[in-house]
Amino acid sequence: MTARPRSLRVRLRRWVGLVFIAPWIVAFVMFEAIPILSGFYHSFTDWSATGTATRFVGWANYREALTRDPLFQKSVYNTIYYIGFSVPLGILTAFILALLLNRPIRGTTLYRTIYYLPSVVPTVAASIVWIFIFETRRGILNFALELLGFPPIRWLSDPTWAKPALIIMSLWGIGSTMVIYLAGLQGIPQELYEAAEVDGATGWYKLIRITVPLMTPTIFFNLVMNLVSAFQVFNSAFIITGGGPFNSTLFYMLHLYNNAFRYFRMGYASALAVLLFLVVFGLTLFVYRTSDRWVYYS
Repeated sequence: MTARPRSLRVRLRRWVGLVFIAPWIVAFVMFEAIPILSGFYHSFTDWSATGTATRFVGWANYREALTRDPLFQKSVYNTIYYIGFSVPLGILTAFILALLLNRPIRGTTLYRTIYYLPSVVPTVAASIVWIFIFETRRGILNFALELLGFPPIRWLSDPTWAKPALIIMSLWGIGSTMVIYLAGLQGIPQELYEAAEVDGATGWYKLIRITVPLMTPTIFFNLVMNLVSAFQVFNSAFIITGGGPFNSTLFYMLHLYNNAFRYFRMGYASALAVLLFLVVFGLTLFVYRTSDRWVYYS
């Protein structure tokens, strides 16, 4: 007699759960699944999104990107250059800051807040600030260089220095990465440090043998997130340089944006988006598959 009411309760709970997650399912289908499938489909078409008919062209968009578009190759090079410097610098700098701010010193909470605040500043506002910092004649950065005896640098108008300028600007937002490192550092048992001190371990030995191995899961998480974010770098280049000078800051996402919303080549832009998805997915999978060689889960 009790089995039937119990099964009714189980089914009722199941339906109640479905009702509660239904808004998320609808939003996911409408704003995630359908656009992704639409992007894959339109990557095989000549679609301008201006009312003209969509024409199926097969692999033509992919062949154009990989063989006939010089700006595609330039944007790939610029993006790899940016990732190769900004991601390691961001991870290392945030880790060093987290180590310093994890020490029990007076005013630590205030320092943590100061270093975290830039990461919540809107990109547009931060970009405008950095335009003034990088100014050749009146910029703060060149003023500091002149005080040290170095000549001023044309940060935003010289193709040699434009990408390094945006890489320096990327360090502005390492506060969120630093906070994640702080959480990981505070989760390390203090008994390990105390036992190492009893054995006569130095600070450097404790850092290399205890802190870094136990922080590898956090480093792995930040590495994946920073890689994905760096592949999508767009705002700073779009606002500050517009891809110039001489396409030296034409990153992949900016090239995709130009084809989609400036030249209205939505089909070609969809193919670029699919290629980006495949590269990011493959690289993330590679990092995940190789993580068991260097990530230590206690």
